[in-house]
Amino acid sequence: MKKKNTIRTLTSKWTKTLVLLKSNKVRRYIPETRLFNKSSVLSLLKKYQMVYVKPVNGSFGQGVIRVDLQRTKSGSKYRYQHGTASRSFGNYDAMYSSISKSKLKRSYLVQKGIHMLKYNNRVFDIRIMVQKNRERKWEASGYIGRVAHPKKIVTNFHNSGKPLPLETLLERFVQGEQKQAYIRDLKNLGYQIAVHLNKHYPGFREIGVDIGIDKELKPWIFEVNTAPDPLIFNQLKDKRMFRKVIHYARLNGRFRKK
Repeated sequence: MKKKNTIRTLTSKWTKTLVLLKSNKVRRYIPETRLFNKSSVLSLLKKYQMVYVKPVNGSFGQGVIRVDLQRTKSGSKYRYQHGTASRSFGNYDAMYSSISKSKLKRSYLVQKGIHMLKYNNRVFDIRIMVQKNRERKWEASGYIGRVAHPKKIVTNFHNSGKPLPLETLLERFVQGEQKQAYIRDLKNLGYQIAVHLNKHYPGFREIGVDIGIDKELKPWIFEVNTAPDPLIFNQLKDKRMFRKVIHYARLNGRFRKK
């Protein structure tokens, strides 16, 4: 009897963060992250003025909340955005109480907010696909940019985000050979994450790394998805990357060829 081909997944963002922090090569790209509670949100808000609150277990950007602190001569103002709705408060206690009621009924994280690069005044992030190839070695097989809906804070395709070629999104910020070298560095970061994660949780065959870029062009790791959707690459006009990604996904047991 043929042995069943199992695929390992890891859903907890907190567990993945703790594992990645053990890597000397990766940890400097991880935004400061803590478990969500009243003191941790306030502490990171005071430190960074903007944080993201997100479910420990979740996908497609559901339940993600952006929180901002604005200091004025008359005092501090707090604001948060959940979906397309936003609310403002004159004191922290009132805002925290509102967030606690608004968020999904599950465990959450709070994470340093990154002021990401924008394309046509819309923030974007990057998905790096890393898969086991035919030789069962890790390979950064695909990369794609994801532009947020103008009124939303998340870039996910399932949340009205728009996939675009990464080269197009980076054109304003880095050009020519420098751009290609920069993309190679992003792919290498994805590769390093896969190798490190696989040491602690052997059994993964593919990951999707979500990366934001700040105004100094530093990459920040937002999420590592252990069951990434390869079909987003079909949104690119050039299908070569999609064909490679879907081929590796089939090799790794994700899809059966029709």
